[in-house]
Amino acid sequence: MGGWAIAVHGGAGVDPNLPPHRQEEAKKLLTRCLNLGISALRSNHSAIDVVEQVVSELETDPLFNSGRGSALAANGTVEMEASIMDGNGRRCGAVSGLTTVKNPVSLARLVMDKSPHSYLAFSGAEDFARQQNEYFITEENVGMLKLAKEANTIVFDYRIPAVGSDTCSAVAESPFQMNGLPISVYAPETVGCVVVDSQGRCAAATSTGGLMNKMNGRIGDSPLIGAGTYACNLCGVSCTGEGEAIIRGTLAREVAAVMEYKGLGLQEAVDFVIKERLDEGFAGLIAVSNKGDVACGFNTTGMFRGCATEDGFME
Repeated sequence: MGGWAIAVHGGAGVDPNLPPHRQEEAKKLLTRCLNLGISALRSNHSAIDVVEQVVSELETDPLFNSGRGSALAANGTVEMEASIMDGNGRRCGAVSGLTTVKNPVSLARLVMDKSPHSYLAFSGAEDFARQQNEYFITEENVGMLKLAKEANTIVFDYRIPAVGSDTCSAVAESPFQMNGLPISVYAPETVGCVVVDSQGRCAAATSTGGLMNKMNGRIGDSPLIGAGTYACNLCGVSCTGEGEAIIRGTLAREVAAVMEYKGLGLQEAVDFVIKERLDEGFAGLIAVSNKGDVACGFNTTGMFRGCATEDGFME
């Protein structure tokens, strides 16, 4: 075994003109979460515990689109989703349609550990665990939902200002597009974490609020095992980007599959999947292997990500 490794992400599709202060805020949060994970791994915590802890921290901070920072659906509330998977036995838990749960990833963990099921959604998931809905309705998101409705569009990065205009349709001339929308309003900012611990056990977790002004009931890739999240005895993977494209390509599972069936190394597998399995879609992913390797890949203009390994590497 090559020691422990950890990677985190805060969304693919980042606007190349993102204001510097937003970039710095993202770097600080990812660094804090990496250090949290590193400390836990040095204390011999298991991979599954570490991914839950790190993603919970990301959900609690409103910077990214998960937990408290979740985008608002068309009806003005949140519909959060998350999944977690333990490569040791391929145990998994997933939730979607949450409106009142403070940390969706922890509810997903409870589904895995405390229920006879792998996936709970909407009222069934809410019955499983409840919190105050008002926790998620931030003033910033309410304002951006209003802009999205006025522009009659779905907004992906709802914290990048549209310079020179007070509507999000002002950036329609951007040459970068995803799902037909200009990239400058597209940073999904889904969060995720992948870990291999000192015992070679892999785990992965992903959490998101979805799309601003999305249709109520829309479910993306993040809670879907094999699409947005996957872990097995070989690797752990968390994806971000165009949910529909990630679902079609079963992106996370494909990384493990080409490692298993084609004999590719981790970075080779990530590169292959990004190039060959997205068709015309755009996405990114982070991954670790049971040998202590860490990798990332994306075909977008950018992706918030960070990683660290037991030998002292951190980026």
